[in-house]
Amino acid sequence: MEPRCGRATSRSTPAQTHAGRKAAAAAAAFCLCFCLLYPSAVEAGLYTASDQIYLLTPENVESVLVNSTAAMVVEFYASWCGHCVSFSPIYKRLAADTREWKPAVNLAAIDCAAQESRQVCVDHRISGFPAIKFFHAYSAANSQGEVFKGFPRDVQGLRHLIIDNLEAHGEHWPPACPPLEPTSQAEIDVFFQTNTVQHLALIFEKADSYVGREVTLDLLQFENIAVRRVLNTDEHLVTKVGVTEFPSCFLYYPGGNFTRLGVDFEARSFYSYALQRLPGVVRSGKPQPVITDMLTNKTGDIWRPFNSSRVYMADLESTLHYSLRVELAAHTVIKGETLTSLKSYISVLAKYFPGRTVVMNVLKSLNSLLQNETADHIYYEAFKEVLDNTAQAADTALPEVVRWVGCQGSEPHFRRYPCGLWTLFHVLTIQANSTGGSDPLEVLNAMRNYVRSFFGCTYCAEHFERMAAEGLMEVNSLSSAVLWLWSRHNRVNNRIAGALSEDPLFPKIQWPSPEMCSACHTVKENGDHKWNKDKVLGFLLSHFSSSTILTDYLEDEIQILEKQREKHARQQLAPKHVERKAREALNSIMHFPPSPSSVEEEEEEEEDKGEEEEPQDEAVAYEEEEEEEAGDEAPAAGSEMEGKSSEPTSWARAEMEMGHNQRQAHRKPTIVGMRMRELQEDIVDLDSFVNQHFKAKALQLAASSRVKQRTLQREVEQEPRPAFSLGMELDAGLGMVGLQPMKENLELDVGQQRKRLLKRELARQYFGGEPELSHKGRWMSMLSIGFSKLDISLCVMLYFLSSMCLLAMYLFFKNRLRVRRIKIALP
Repeated sequence: MEPRCGRATSRSTPAQTHAGRKAAAAAAAFCLCFCLLYPSAVEAGLYTASDQIYLLTPENVESVLVNSTAAMVVEFYASWCGHCVSFSPIYKRLAADTREWKPAVNLAAIDCAAQESRQVCVDHRISGFPAIKFFHAYSAANSQGEVFKGFPRDVQGLRHLIIDNLEAHGEHWPPACPPLEPTSQAEIDVFFQTNTVQHLALIFEKADSYVGREVTLDLLQFENIAVRRVLNTDEHLVTKVGVTEFPSCFLYYPGGNFTRLGVDFEARSFYSYALQRLPGVVRSGKPQPVITDMLTNKTGDIWRPFNSSRVYMADLESTLHYSLRVELAAHTVIKGETLTSLKSYISVLAKYFPGRTVVMNVLKSLNSLLQNETADHIYYEAFKEVLDNTAQAADTALPEVVRWVGCQGSEPHFRRYPCGLWTLFHVLTIQANSTGGSDPLEVLNAMRNYVRSFFGCTYCAEHFERMAAEGLMEVNSLSSAVLWLWSRHNRVNNRIAGALSEDPLFPKIQWPSPEMCSACHTVKENGDHKWNKDKVLGFLLSHFSSSTILTDYLEDEIQILEKQREKHARQQLAPKHVERKAREALNSIMHFPPSPSSVEEEEEEEEDKGEEEEPQDEAVAYEEEEEEEAGDEAPAAGSEMEGKSSEPTSWARAEMEMGHNQRQAHRKPTIVGMRMRELQEDIVDLDSFVNQHFKAKALQLAASSRVKQRTLQREVEQEPRPAFSLGMELDAGLGMVGLQPMKENLELDVGQQRKRLLKRELARQYFGGEPELSHKGRWMSMLSIGFSKLDISLCVMLYFLSSMCLLAMYLFFKNRLRVRRIKIALP
């Protein structure tokens, strides 16, 4: 069979290879879509979508198995079968081990115990469980597949069995699968002339070795690299290269040069990892890794050089910011199980987070708030007030600046928060182990509950929940909790490697890499990779220790506290600013133009005021402006310093009111509740307008702080009456302006009287009024107080039209009644 296979595969051209890689990408996309389209099957049997196994149903079995471009390995099982349950972990590990083979070979499973799937199992003549069948690429509709009789119960044996059946394809070779037969000197001599790859790896091995074929399939999804087998029986090549041990791997370059690939162990996993990290080697469909100086333009942020072997506190604080201010903010009310999850999460952070003093004070305040909460719910706004330190406790702040360092990605949607969250919980498990926590599951349960209740990626949260449900109860010590989280992190890396979410600059690998911890990696007797968990634990305890966390790129604590104070001050001024805007909007309903003299006087006063006043703080000036607009009287600064009474005298208050009125002279008075009229048609009696304006504006003075009692009589007709002053005191219950009698011998300043008369004359000229009202004008003034001539004209016109309408209706009905009487009189 092997020579036949060799003839079939040796005819592959670069075009066929390119087409095969396209088919590989299509198959990977199909795998993702399949897992998303059948969530119900995920929950039913022994396998889930996260196990990287196709879940077959009667609806999709034909489309998956018939005429497929990839070979299919299918397990037929019954969920009630004890042996099937015991075999399922092995099949899951096989799927994870061969995930890079997917474009050429896919793994699937179907539950024959399910009512809807029984007929499929009957059609494929399944009589016992578990049963495994191999379906060649381009299988016909009536194909029954090749049965694995007496298949091994270990991953390596199953992997070798799959390779044997894959090589038996003959003419119907999967287009995405590279050649697996041994190469020759003739092919190597012209390799770079017929292929566009940058690297050619030659694995020298014995005839019964599977390492070369396994590494070839492991590199199937990568571009710019090709792998070929060379048997130890090829004396010419073995002698030319100088190979002395098998297996061994050499890189061949144009010109006939060979270089041995440096690895710690001559084994499949070490070869695969080293070849995938060669320059220019990228996963199919992924762009080349981005050059560092180009990242600034793509992320919109400055690229921060960092040490990939260290943890940065900036990542941890950025994670806290996003977790507490963004993800939690999506929950307006937190109650029930969600509140319990939040309490355990904050409690773990307060106990084990190795943060700065200002951050730890925030976490302790939040923990105190939640632990003392007796209600069954809490509002996020209350939580946020403590988080933002609204009470302004000393040395308490969580930075709002996000600075990703070790978790930064080449694109804005790569890494960042998910990377930060993993790092955060690794640090917490290490801190719990170092400080001697009492509960091994304390941190892991807090992480599990947080991800289930708050993590934004729902699909990711479901995967993590299923993963946690499998083996979390096996954790019985603090060190085992550290290793459990590490192993699950690597499982997730294996599952999402090559996905769209993978950053090409930071590919998903089994971590730590051999470069970071060579002692963590070893091999079994059969050559498979094995983790040295003792070395892994030591590496994790050192890598995530609080003493080794770098504080580079952190914002200074003094700056953080200063920014928080400024933000708090702005929040306090915001209500006053809103009130001021509302008052200005009220004033803009209807405006009167200022007279030229008042504008000039106001400008002069502003200039004088600007010369006399000292520079003020912006917030203080803002508050004083609010007090001036509200009509509040504040004592002078000099009086306060000299210890004088802060209550101004009535004369001083009158002077302050006069100055306030002069500053407000350019403002156009308004009448609340009335429709705005065109300015050129406004004719308003000033005395009546002032009276209305007092009611609407509540204590804005119109002309002076001291006026005589208003009347419509001529000055010669008025009887002597006591003068009154308009005081600024308010009746608290009624809100009325008080009238205070003045002394009769109190004379107004001549200059002030002349200014006020000039303003009144100019205003009357603008509104079309006369200095003295005629007899008719006085009656019109009495009848049209607060109304213009246009309003009166409209009223008269409406009265006339309504009268004519009533007259027309009367004539119409009278005429109609006469016609009806005539009709009744006819015989």
